[in-house]
Amino acid sequence: MKAKIYITFKPGVLDPQGKAVQHALASLGFNEVQDARIGKFIELKLNGVERAKAEADVKQMCEKLLANTVIESYRYELE
Repeated sequence: MKAKIYITFKPGVLDPQGKAVQHALASLGFNEVQDARIGKFIELKLNGVERAKAEADVKQMCEKLLANTVIESYRYELE
């Protein structure tokens, strides 16, 4: 089973890397970009786990290590 995890800053949290990308795109002529947010994508391969356990495990992984839940939100998909 594969877990795909998407982590992004919560709304209202300053994203300096996203701002830098937005300004760089504007300097290249892409003025239609109003905002850019940079996040993380993590892909995990899980072996020998049932779906319910995989879901519980991935949630714990995100809460304990992968995401800073004070300033970041996360979502995941299991395949």
